Amino acid sequence: MNYDLLIDAGNTRIKWALAAPGAALGDWHAQGAHMHADAADLPPALAEAVSRLGCDPMGDTGSAVGAIGRVLIANVAGQAVRDMLAGWLAAPQLGISPQAIEWFASVPLRAGVRNAYRNPAQLGCDRFAAAIGAHALAPGKAIVVANCGTATTIDAITADGTFLGGMILPGLGLMASSLAKNTAQLPQIKPGKLPEGFANNTDDAILTGCLAAQAGAVERAFELHQAVECIISGGAAPYIAPAVPVPHRHVENIVMIGLHAVLRSA
Repeated sequence: MNYDLLIDAGNTRIKWALAAPGAALGDWHAQGAHMHADAADLPPALAEAVSRLGCDPMGDTGSAVGAIGRVLIANVAGQAVRDMLAGWLAAPQLGISPQAIEWFASVPLRAGVRNAYRNPAQLGCDRFAAAIGAHALAPGKAIVVANCGTATTIDAITADGTFLGGMILPGLGLMASSLAKNTAQLPQIKPGKLPEGFANNTDDAILTGCLAAQAGAVERAFELHQAVECIISGGAAPYIAPAVPVPHRHVENIVMIGLHAVLRSA
């Protein structure tokens, strides 16, 4: 049995998942997430997951030969992270053929989604993957997908699968940290639950303002697109989603779901 390995290398974290053949979207056999500072923990975690697959007999190097048949990677973290991942995936204990590895890129058409960006290749591959994932989860619907990470991206996909474009704004953490860095007396806050009503202290006032900005951008995109549903994902989604006033659902790992949809469509 050949498993699919999906990797989403973002600006803050590297996430991975193993999917069995025929598995439903988002149904992972194993998964992990590692901050860039702790990226050295990824190879042993992945090697341990591969060793538990129980596929083909172990080779001379102790690798699960043929356990991983395809690898699809979305990397927006730069060349250094790409080189690091390439080195890790070449480890003998993983038993991955170099020909099995694909670096996902934005193209005019893939997995039922047409990329209508002015220059299709300029679209961030994570945004394209998220759009593919959202369309796969909500086929036949005009939808907005908001991926709330280091940056927040909010994109529109038509019912027939056309990626129209969208918005990019600082993520929730960046908004808060920019106030702390560029003002004399405002504190650095941590994301938290949306306060009720008007905030009566500075920390809650900052949090309320940042959450309102994020939720307002999602609402604006939803109304502009005349969408019927919004999919919200990313590390800050648990904080932002409750503030969003339009129909929505929280979906974890929308980029990897999109990568999974790509491989399922191949």
